[in-house]
Amino acid sequence: MTETTADLFDPGADETGGGQAGPASRAIIVSYGFWIFLLSDFVLFSGLFASYAVLSHRTAGGPGGRQIFDLSRVFLETACLLASSFCCGLMSLAVEAGRARATYAGAAVTFVLGAAFLALEISEFAGLVARGDGPSRSAFLSAFFTLVGTHGLHVTCGLVWLVVMMAQVASLGFRPKVVRRLRCFALFWHALDIVWVAIFTVVYLIGAR
Repeated sequence: MTETTADLFDPGADETGGGQAGPASRAIIVSYGFWIFLLSDFVLFSGLFASYAVLSHRTAGGPGGRQIFDLSRVFLETACLLASSFCCGLMSLAVEAGRARATYAGAAVTFVLGAAFLALEISEFAGLVARGDGPSRSAFLSAFFTLVGTHGLHVTCGLVWLVVMMAQVASLGFRPKVVRRLRCFALFWHALDIVWVAIFTVVYLIGAR
């Protein structure tokens, strides 16, 4: 196959990564790498779900899900996280439109709702440990704390990431690299919602039956 002059000097070839004049653009490389990261994260959670499924009935004579799960609290946690994902979507629309105030407002509400979710989760963990139902009590509780705690750790990292991104918007504006990072954050935050819906269904709803 021969290279034509149009292929070599097409200014859009480097931008899209589809030409033969050079390597793929930074935007394509970052997007590809971030999707690989998200897929690896899903693999991690798949392993944790598998471990929980195997150990969910290994209570060692201790309490099971029916005894320790407070579904009203979990429903509130779920509402906070889903609402935060909706606000994150509004923030993304504001970013694409270049509206700074709407971006800050969407990020602020996303952060508050995410922090509320995290506070409820920490309160749940603290209550279980105070009653003597910590992760060392049984294999079931070890699997539960590991799975739900790993998700909570991801939410914590997401909140820190969001604060850093708002600082970058304030200092750099809506430069292409900032917008690209905000898109990656939105994907990450929505992915956490997907994982939580699975946790809510598999761990809490089924476990409380």
